[in-house]
Amino acid sequence: MNEWLTTTRRRFLKTSALAGSALMAPSFLQGKSSAAAAEDGPTLKVGLIGCGGRGTGAAGQAMAAENNVVLTAMADVFEDKLKDSLEALRKQAPDKVKVEPDHCFVGLDAYQKLIDSGVDVVLLTTPPGFRPIHLKAAVAAGKHIFCEKPVATDAPGVRSVLESVKEAKRKNLALVAGFCWRYNLAERALFGRINEGAIGAVRAVYATYYTGGVKPIPPASERPASMGDLEWQLRHWYNFNWLSGDSYVEQAVHAVDWMLWAMKDQLPEKAVAVGGRQIPAPGGNIFDHFEVNYEFADGARGFLGSRQQAGCATDNTATIFGTQGDGRELGFAGMPFIRGEKAWTYKGPRPNMYQVEHNEMFASIRSGQPINDGVRMAQTTMTAIMGRMAAYTGQEITWDMAMNSQEALVPAQIDWKIPVPVPSWAMPGKTKFV
Repeated sequence: MNEWLTTTRRRFLKTSALAGSALMAPSFLQGKSSAAAAEDGPTLKVGLIGCGGRGTGAAGQAMAAENNVVLTAMADVFEDKLKDSLEALRKQAPDKVKVEPDHCFVGLDAYQKLIDSGVDVVLLTTPPGFRPIHLKAAVAAGKHIFCEKPVATDAPGVRSVLESVKEAKRKNLALVAGFCWRYNLAERALFGRINEGAIGAVRAVYATYYTGGVKPIPPASERPASMGDLEWQLRHWYNFNWLSGDSYVEQAVHAVDWMLWAMKDQLPEKAVAVGGRQIPAPGGNIFDHFEVNYEFADGARGFLGSRQQAGCATDNTATIFGTQGDGRELGFAGMPFIRGEKAWTYKGPRPNMYQVEHNEMFASIRSGQPINDGVRMAQTTMTAIMGRMAAYTGQEITWDMAMNSQEALVPAQIDWKIPVPVPSWAMPGKTKFV
């Protein structure tokens, strides 16, 4: 394993809102502010890969980021998903949707056709099992990228992503991650103060992701006889760990990102966890609850609980405990605050963080100083996968074990016609670490 892939867990990542600030702006932008460049600079053509709800939202936010952005291509494995998304986007921004029929790409190779269609920016919003493949292709083609979270569902995928991140930096490409809370002004203010020592040394983080139940898969009797394994699983992708990474990696990864943010992106040394499937479902192989405990080199701990069960209490918050107080992240409700010697409550603006992601991405492209969230997005994803590994196996999993794991969840060959077997649910104490 090379040095790039075995990033030491004790090293703090030095992230910046605008990576590569020393690089020169392209010639057509030199001498102009990013705002002025956006007004009279060349039109940026956007392509959407993955036309579900999140993809449709991301495309709308990309078009709203500035005047000279248009949507020119869309891709999805399913034609009905693409048509529904296109119809919604045309209603939302009729003057900015320039998608002709020959730029509507459907099928397993649709992503590559879109990348080759002349777009400048691609939005990667398919189920995350495909993210490493799509990211690699987009970087190879020299495209700027918005990449939804998580960025992989297994360690081989994360290692591939890290190589793509390195290449994106070499090519000076924007790579903005869908870890949207990092683009929320209120959370930036809270975590900025915590990182500056407002609550002293961080000793523990307690975060929750307690939500409603996962939409169940219909019984096998309702599956059309002509529908193959792959289509069935893609239609219900969240329920299969090779596609989603499981509920902890796909959704609770936001809580993981909060924890790492509070720790200045220091990586945990190890994790132990519990998890399982309390409420049976007629298909799929994901858990419906997790409790993961992380330990850091300085003895600090992270405690993250995740549950997706109907009829239960919901909560999506984090509390960061320090030696001189604690900071509270209130999720979607209320304003973040700090209690202790340096008490504080955020009272500033709180614009839509999903929109801020795209505003800042396009501004960075125009400035010639493209944002690259790549290392952080890969390591947050890997920290979540590490927690899932600990829950699945019932074993203590170290960072190095997780990062070097050879377990590949994504099938080596993806084809409409071949069988795609679904492994049974993991059994802690019996499922082996690979």
